Amino acid sequence: MNHRIEALQEALKEHRQRLLQHNVYQSLETLDNLKVFMQHHVFAVWDFMSLLKGLQRDLTCVTLPWIPTGNPSTRRLINEIVLEEETDVDQQGHPVSHFELYLRAMDECGADKSQIQQLIKNIQQGSSMAGALDQVQVHSSVKAFVHNTFRIINLEGTHAMAAAFTFGREDLIPDMFRSLIADLNNRYPGKLNTFIYYLDRHVQLDEEVHTPLAMQMVSELCGDNDKKWQEALEVSKVCIEQRMELWNGIRSQIGAEVI
Repeated sequence: MNHRIEALQEALKEHRQRLLQHNVYQSLETLDNLKVFMQHHVFAVWDFMSLLKGLQRDLTCVTLPWIPTGNPSTRRLINEIVLEEETDVDQQGHPVSHFELYLRAMDECGADKSQIQQLIKNIQQGSSMAGALDQVQVHSSVKAFVHNTFRIINLEGTHAMAAAFTFGREDLIPDMFRSLIADLNNRYPGKLNTFIYYLDRHVQLDEEVHTPLAMQMVSELCGDNDKKWQEALEVSKVCIEQRMELWNGIRSQIGAEVI
């Protein structure tokens, strides 16, 4: 592994540990609590796809006429990740995006999809992302999380976007979701089959395929530029902190539901 990637990971270790030790995981003791989690977390599943497509926009040619764009190796990296995130397979082997799979999992366990569906509808009707989000009654931590993602997409460089994708998302997901997978199916038989499948796919793809590819992408985009590596570190820290705030918001809503 690139020594600069290792240095970046070391600098993020404390942030990662605090996130992985968050008490939101232990709070998912009932199906109702899990529903609250999914109702909020689905926004992170959704905006992840825009982060991914932003990278594809910057690193490949998505306009006409086509011209060779960027590094062919980086092109292949991002296209491989897009293939599996936007058109993975469900339990029956049919193509589906991970976002759509998550919505199916929400249906299966009875989680409320109305907020995320309203957001999508607002965008389809011509609202900007910010405008569409403002029209949806979601927790402030959800809005802050999504706004941070789109700030990175719209204002930061491609290397920073790649760092957010890699260290704020892909590199975290296997460890985070292992905390969720344990015992869920045994406690709620028949209610979480799709959610378990979604989590298992993420652990498998992210750990075995996406995270190594994404780290290679960050290395290629930052190269030997010290400023870019520092920016990659800073944006990664911000993304992990935003995830902490999202988890705090979810935990507060679970507490409110219990009361």
